[in-house]
Amino acid sequence: MSRPPGSPSVSRESAAGVATLKLRREHKRNALNAALVGELRAALAEADRDVAVRVIAIQGAGTDFCAGADLDEIAASQGRGLEAGLADAQHLGALFREIRQAAKPVVAIVHGRALGGGCGLATACDLVLASETATFGYPEVHLGFVPALVMAMLRRKVGESAAFELAVRGHRIDATEAASIGLITRVIPEEGFEPAVDRYLRDLARRPPGAVALTKRLFYDIEGADFADAIARGAEVNAAARLSDECRDGVRRFLGKKGD
Repeated sequence: MSRPPGSPSVSRESAAGVATLKLRREHKRNALNAALVGELRAALAEADRDVAVRVIAIQGAGTDFCAGADLDEIAASQGRGLEAGLADAQHLGALFREIRQAAKPVVAIVHGRALGGGCGLATACDLVLASETATFGYPEVHLGFVPALVMAMLRRKVGESAAFELAVRGHRIDATEAASIGLITRVIPEEGFEPAVDRYLRDLARRPPGAVALTKRLFYDIEGADFADAIARGAEVNAAARLSDECRDGVRRFLGKKGD
C-alpha cells in the first residue's frame, strides 16, 4: 500500500507524560530514508523540549519496527560518490547521538523485525521493550555492506564477542536471545503486549524528571572515564541532586512517613 503524497513519515501521540513517535512508512516496513530520519530528529527534539513529556517512545507502525536503511536510497547514493554517502550516514549518526543526548529517557517499542539500521535505532535508545515474537539482526554483511554506524553502540551494549558475531555473521536472533546478551531490556509476551508497554511507560513517566535527567546524563558522561574520574563526577551529581526541589520534597515525604 502506498502512502498519500506529502503525508508525514513520523507521527506523535502524547498521553500521561509519554510522547510516542511512530514511524509511518508501513509500505516499506518503516525503512529509514533521509526524510524519515529528518522528521524523527525534529520530533525527538520537540518532545525533549516539551515540559509535559517525561518519556519518549519510538515505535513502528504496521507489522515491523524498522527493516533498516531504504536500499533504494542507498543505491541512488552510490551514483553520487563518497561525499553524498557520507552526508547520508552523518544524518543518521546525528539521530543516534541525539537520542543519547536527550534529557528524557528514550524507549524503543519493538514488534516484528528490527534489522540493520532499524536494529541500530533500537540499540541507540536507552531502553528497548520487545514483543516475544520480535527479531533482531544486522544483515548488512550479506549485501557486502557494514553495520558501521551502530558499531560503537553495539560494542558497549553486548560486549566484544557477541557484537563481532552479530556484525560478521549477519544472522537474526529472537527477542529472548537479544535480552540474554543485553541487546534489549525486556521481552514482553505477545498477548497483552500493548497494555504491558503502556503500564511500563506510564510508570517510568511518574519518576521525578530532574532525577531521571541527571541519571541519564551521568550514565553516559562517565563512559570511558577511569574509576576515580567516574566517582568524582558521581559526587558532583550527588551534591547537585540533593539540593534539588525534587530531592528536598522526596526526603521530606520519607521522613514524614517515618514519624507517623
